[in-house]
Amino acid sequence: MKQSLQLRLGQSLTMTPQLQQAIKLLQLSTLDLQQEIQQALESNMMLEIDEEEKTDRIEKKIDSSDQMTSEGSQTDIPDELPIDSSWEDVFESSIPSMAGSEPGEAVEFENFRSKVETLQDHLVWQLEMSRFSERDHAIGVAIIDAIDDDGYLMQSVEEIHQGLSQQLDDLEVDEVQAVLHQIQNFDPLGIGCRDLAECLTLQLKQLPPDTPYRQQALMLVDYLEELVAHQRNRLARRLGMTETEFTQAIGVIKRLDPKPGAYFRNFEQEYIIPDVYVMKRNGEWQVSLNPEIAPKLRINPVYSGLIKRADNSQDNVFMKDHLQEARWFIKSLLSRNETLLKVAQSIVRHQLDFFEHGPIAMRPMVLRDVAEELELHESTISRVTTRKYMHTPSGIIEFKYFFSSHVSTSNGGECSATAIKSLIKEFVASEKPTKPLSDSKIANLLKEQGINVARRTVAKYREAMSIPPSSQRKKVL
Repeated sequence: MKQSLQLRLGQSLTMTPQLQQAIKLLQLSTLDLQQEIQQALESNMMLEIDEEEKTDRIEKKIDSSDQMTSEGSQTDIPDELPIDSSWEDVFESSIPSMAGSEPGEAVEFENFRSKVETLQDHLVWQLEMSRFSERDHAIGVAIIDAIDDDGYLMQSVEEIHQGLSQQLDDLEVDEVQAVLHQIQNFDPLGIGCRDLAECLTLQLKQLPPDTPYRQQALMLVDYLEELVAHQRNRLARRLGMTETEFTQAIGVIKRLDPKPGAYFRNFEQEYIIPDVYVMKRNGEWQVSLNPEIAPKLRINPVYSGLIKRADNSQDNVFMKDHLQEARWFIKSLLSRNETLLKVAQSIVRHQLDFFEHGPIAMRPMVLRDVAEELELHESTISRVTTRKYMHTPSGIIEFKYFFSSHVSTSNGGECSATAIKSLIKEFVASEKPTKPLSDSKIANLLKEQGINVARRTVAKYREAMSIPPSSQRKKVL
């Protein structure tokens, strides 16, 4: 066989530590983001708060066609960034007074508290927002119930199948396995795995195929015991890897999350600070970022000016590394806010009727609707909408609130679960205290409006709104 050397030119998307940092920032709440920024300021000499330009913010209208890139993904990060670039310049820098408030009146965000969300809550919400059949939904709930706080599946597929066999007729093990595969694509990445190797493998497989050393990392996760035993040289020879390939592959594995569910563990209640503002201007609903989410950052011009390009001394290399990390941190913040804004704008476009008429006009919307519009993965949309809030004339609302499953109507249309809940609440509010409406009666009232809802579905929605059954609502005068 004739051997030859070939030179190929091409472009590829690399899952670098900096890109992983951008994804990490994307899922942080406002308060967590502020802590992350503070840590970066304390650890990186090249980063500083731009106090000089803090008072020079210029109010400008956010326009989706002008302010956002064509792709809008958190991976759209340029390779280079000028030293004096700052992420806040990209977005609106001052917020006009909200409807119903006096000019200059501060909003007391301390009055708002967030609900503590568990990992199971987060997974069930994604299950509800995905297009599962009723049968697959029941399987999904059973699988999620078997996932522990670290994100691992504590029962085998066979055990879950056995537990569901009496509930679902003619259930096959393959059906449970198929639903498990779908749940393993939920956020956070690596969820629902049986062991560490599967957890890491799943995360690696969801990286872009051309990620450097991804293939070598996939080979290594099958030999975790050997890695722990520090049998590096023997394992590298066995797998046919060079020392560089082996070291880089280990670096890729180290940047993965061995406990993907731990992020949701022991969340404390926190004050809610809105990420975006939604208000009506000149007859149009507009979305703008909250500029107070984080301080304005820039590269320190004094320290960056001390770097010498051709100098490879220890101090110079140290400063170069800090400069690169600072640039990527600023770009990660840029990417986070761009994606956050685009998702918020998409939500508002889909739910214009809600902003005009309230919850009763909420349209059905699932994660895929926004993901397909913005050409992002559903797990990215889930990450963006978790613990993110928008300030609206109706109050501060979590992004997740705008997503709801649908129920078919008699005319072939769809009605969102949120709108149905709003109707149920209206029916209960106007019922006679001495003769409250039963779930069956409410289902009939909904059917009269063309909404086909079973009694058990009414009971489910009623319980979700903490409305007691009719027997407990009855009052004797």
